[in-house]
Amino acid sequence: QVQLVESGGGLVQPGGSLRLSCAASGFALDYYAIGWFRQAPGKEREGVSCISSSDGSTYYADSVKGRFTISRDNAKNTVYLQMNSLKPEDTAVYYCAAELIMSLIARDVDYWGKGTLVTVSS
Repeated sequence: QVQLVESGGGLVQPGGSLRLSCAASGFALDYYAIGWFRQAPGKEREGVSCISSSDGSTYYADSVKGRFTISRDNAKNTVYLQMNSLKPEDTAVYYCAAELIMSLIARDVDYWGKGTLVTVSS
């Protein structure tokens, strides 16, 4: 059974940091590009960052560039999203996604996790 399980969300003050993890089971993560998406209340799901399956190349949405870092540990079948300098507008449910094509477009996703909530508030 293919599963992606996110963890690491929570409440953090503006300017703080969180590290999200995405653990895969039921398939080998290194065959897929992995993306992080987020959905804030009342808004559409948007792509945040993705990392390729092959050479580790990465891509970031402009809204998080310079603040977020995506990485993967294929031996642990896990992908991480380090989020620094968090802002209230980063508040959302964060989803990890496995994709055969490296993309920040939701329709390109093959498998979704169930999400983890990140709340940035003082």
